[in-house]
Amino acid sequence: MQVPLYQAKAEFFRMLGHPVRIRVLELLQNGPVPVRDLLADIDIEPSNLSQQLGVLRRSGIVVSIREGSTVSYALAGGDVADLLRAARRILTELLAGQSALLAELRDTGQPSESSAPSAH
Repeated sequence: MQVPLYQAKAEFFRMLGHPVRIRVLELLQNGPVPVRDLLADIDIEPSNLSQQLGVLRRSGIVVSIREGSTVSYALAGGDVADLLRAARRILTELLAGQSALLAELRDTGQPSESSAPSAH
Protein backbone atom coordinates (compact mmCIF):
# COMPACT_ATOMS: atom_id res chain seq x y z
CA MET A 1 0.00 0.00 0.00
CA GLN A 2 1.38 3.39 -1.03
CA VAL A 3 1.70 6.20 1.51
CA PRO A 4 -0.42 9.26 0.62
CA LEU A 5 1.61 12.26 -0.53
CA TYR A 6 0.51 14.41 2.43
CA GLN A 7 1.75 11.73 4.83
CA ALA A 8 5.10 11.45 3.01
CA LYS A 9 5.45 15.26 3.23
CA ALA A 10 4.66 15.18 6.95
CA GLU A 11 7.33 12.51 7.51
CA PHE A 12 9.81 14.58 5.49
CA PHE A 13 9.18 17.68 7.63
CA ARG A 14 9.35 15.57 10.80
CA MET A 15 12.76 14.33 9.67
CA LEU A 16 13.86 17.97 9.25
CA GLY A 17 12.41 18.88 12.64
CA HIS A 18 15.62 18.82 14.65
CA PRO A 19 17.77 21.93 15.22
CA VAL A 20 21.05 20.08 14.63
CA ARG A 21 19.82 18.68 11.31
CA ILE A 22 18.72 22.12 10.15
CA ARG A 23 22.08 23.61 11.16
CA VAL A 24 23.96 20.85 9.30
CA LEU A 25 21.90 21.51 6.17
CA GLU A 26 22.58 25.24 6.45
CA LEU A 27 26.32 24.59 6.71
CA LEU A 28 26.25 22.30 3.67
CA GLN A 29 24.55 24.85 1.38
CA ASN A 30 27.88 26.08 -0.02
CA GLY A 31 29.35 22.67 -0.72
CA PRO A 32 30.83 19.65 1.05
CA VAL A 33 32.01 20.12 4.64
CA PRO A 34 34.31 17.75 6.56
CA VAL A 35 32.84 16.28 9.74
CA ARG A 36 35.58 17.95 11.82
CA ASP A 37 34.42 21.36 10.53
CA LEU A 38 30.79 20.53 11.29
CA LEU A 39 31.84 19.64 14.85
CA ALA A 40 33.72 22.95 15.15
CA ASP A 41 30.67 24.92 13.96
CA ILE A 42 28.04 23.04 15.98
CA ASP A 43 28.37 22.71 19.75
CA ILE A 44 27.48 19.02 19.97
CA GLU A 45 29.00 15.72 21.00
CA PRO A 46 30.53 13.75 18.09
CA SER A 47 28.22 10.79 18.71
CA ASN A 48 25.15 13.04 18.55
CA LEU A 49 26.35 14.65 15.31
CA SER A 50 26.99 11.22 13.87
CA GLN A 51 23.45 10.17 14.77
CA GLN A 52 21.92 13.26 13.12
CA LEU A 53 24.08 12.86 10.01
CA GLY A 54 22.91 9.24 9.82
CA VAL A 55 19.27 10.36 9.83
CA LEU A 56 19.96 12.84 7.02
CA ARG A 57 21.98 10.29 5.04
CA ARG A 58 19.33 7.56 5.34
CA SER A 59 16.68 10.03 4.19
CA GLY A 60 18.73 10.73 1.06
CA ILE A 61 19.10 14.46 1.74
CA VAL A 62 22.86 14.32 2.27
CA VAL A 63 25.64 12.12 0.95
CA SER A 64 28.95 11.25 2.57
CA ILE A 65 32.21 11.62 0.69
CA ARG A 66 35.38 9.87 1.86
CA GLU A 67 38.76 11.24 0.80
CA GLY A 68 41.49 9.31 2.58
CA SER A 69 40.75 9.54 6.29
CA THR A 70 38.50 12.61 5.90
CA VAL A 71 34.75 12.18 5.70
CA SER A 72 32.76 15.10 4.36
CA TYR A 73 29.05 15.57 3.83
CA ALA A 74 27.25 17.36 1.02
CA LEU A 75 23.66 18.06 0.06
CA ALA A 76 22.34 15.42 -2.32
CA GLY A 77 20.66 18.13 -4.41
CA GLY A 78 20.02 21.85 -4.58
CA ASP A 79 16.36 21.64 -3.68
CA VAL A 80 17.11 21.40 0.05
CA ALA A 81 19.05 24.68 -0.12
CA ASP A 82 16.03 26.21 -1.91
CA LEU A 83 13.76 24.93 0.86
CA LEU A 84 15.98 26.48 3.55
CA ARG A 85 15.96 29.82 1.71
CA ALA A 86 12.16 29.64 1.41
CA ALA A 87 11.89 28.92 5.16
CA ARG A 88 14.08 31.96 5.86
CA ARG A 89 11.83 34.17 3.71
CA ILE A 90 8.68 32.85 5.40
CA LEU A 91 10.14 33.36 8.90
CA THR A 92 11.29 36.86 7.96
CA GLU A 93 7.76 37.76 6.86
CA LEU A 94 6.21 36.23 9.98
CA LEU A 95 8.61 38.00 12.30
CA ALA A 96 8.18 41.30 10.46
CA GLY A 97 4.43 40.98 10.98
CA GLN A 98 4.92 40.20 14.65
CA SER A 99 7.30 43.13 15.01
CA ALA A 100 4.74 45.46 13.47
CA LEU A 101 2.04 44.12 15.79
CA LEU A 102 4.32 44.52 18.81
CA ALA A 103 5.08 48.12 17.83
CA GLU A 104 1.36 48.82 17.44
CA LEU A 105 0.63 47.28 20.84
CA ARG A 106 3.33 49.39 22.45
CA ASP A 107 2.07 52.57 20.77
CA THR A 108 -1.59 52.05 21.63
CA GLY A 109 -1.28 50.17 24.91
CA GLN A 110 0.35 52.82 27.07
CA PRO A 111 -1.08 56.19 28.00
CA SER A 112 0.84 59.12 26.62
CA GLU A 113 2.87 61.25 29.03
CA SER A 114 0.39 64.11 28.78
CA SER A 115 -2.57 61.93 29.78
CA ALA A 116 -0.76 59.96 32.47
CA PRO A 117 -1.81 60.75 36.03
CA SER A 118 0.76 62.82 37.85
CA ALA A 119 2.53 61.34 40.85
CA HIS A 120 2.39 64.45 43.04
